[in-house]
Amino acid sequence: MRTMAIVRRVFKQMLRDKRTLALMFLAPLLIMTLMYFLFQKNTTQVASLGVHHVDQSVVNVIDTKNVTIHHYDSSQARKMIKQHDLDGYLTQKNGQLTITYSNSNPTNTSLIKASLQSGLVKLKMKKLVTVTKKQRAALESQQASLKKLKTAIAKAQARGDQATAEKLQKHLKQATATTSSSTQSAKATSYTTKSHYIYGSSDSTFFESFLPAFLGFFVFFFVFLISGVSLLNERTTGTLSRLLATPIRRSEIIMGYLIGYGGFAIIQTVLTVVFTITVFKIHLVGSIWLVFLTNLLLALVALTLGIFISTFANSEFQMIQFIPLIVVPQIFFAGLVPVDGMASWLQAIAHIMPLYYGANAMTAVVTKGAGLGDIGVNLLILVGFMVVLTMLNIVGMKRYRKV
Repeated sequence: MRTMAIVRRVFKQMLRDKRTLALMFLAPLLIMTLMYFLFQKNTTQVASLGVHHVDQSVVNVIDTKNVTIHHYDSSQARKMIKQHDLDGYLTQKNGQLTITYSNSNPTNTSLIKASLQSGLVKLKMKKLVTVTKKQRAALESQQASLKKLKTAIAKAQARGDQATAEKLQKHLKQATATTSSSTQSAKATSYTTKSHYIYGSSDSTFFESFLPAFLGFFVFFFVFLISGVSLLNERTTGTLSRLLATPIRRSEIIMGYLIGYGGFAIIQTVLTVVFTITVFKIHLVGSIWLVFLTNLLLALVALTLGIFISTFANSEFQMIQFIPLIVVPQIFFAGLVPVDGMASWLQAIAHIMPLYYGANAMTAVVTKGAGLGDIGVNLLILVGFMVVLTMLNIVGMKRYRKV
């Protein structure tokens, strides 16, 4: 009976909390729907490959379903890859093929490798078949000639014409030697390949390519959670109401929270970045200071967003339930799924996600050595998110002022 009383109390409490019920039942459905649209299309990822003075037969056998071919007049692979944002660049000198991989995206590197290797195998097999057919035709023709020579020798010997018979026998020996040598020398033309990597090496893994996005995500996630729950706790315990009862302005309260929590966000950012670089041995091509700056801006955006979202929650339980709606979807738009291959409306959603811009900047710095000018737009958009959310927080604080 006591157990049933507790059960009834829990049911009554949950039924009174309409917001919790909505988040509990609708949030999983929304996340599953988003994942369905992200993955159900099953788009084919395509890598871009530049070529320079490569035999057309080689170009033709590369699988164009997964690799887009672009022809260029320059042999400077690194320059062309950076200038045209290519995944690889293929050049040829006689039978030597030199492939230079950008390797900023190991998935595209793997696509080019597989296409090139399978293409060369197909080409070799095709040429072997052609050579074999020509060789067989030549052998049949030479065997017919040899047969005629043997017949002529037999007739000369039957007539007693020994001189003609000896002359024909010499021709027969020469023809037999020619047939043997041509059989041994007929081989298919083969290509050798040499590989270079601009970023990383042949040992680069998929984890390394996604690590910058994960780094930004975890900084964003924990700052969002801690700031939101902390402010909610101050609100529910009455601390915020007492602050608002003083002459202090709302903007000063928000700025105080930002600076206070921001200090801890800076420490968390430094620890996370240093740990990632030292423990995981991430290959950092660009400036570490840009990595710190990008993560710091992401942390500040998460801080202002956490404070803003906390105004819609009445308990820590509700605050945590906002995570599937606000934070989890962002990881899907941080590079784990190519945004370019998404539906247009999903791409529009990606462009309102702060982590999309943070992950783009982080990946560009870590894997491509991008400078401040290259990621400036992404950083400015993060600053814009922070400014807008700060203004909304100042306005939203008005609803809690009692006097």
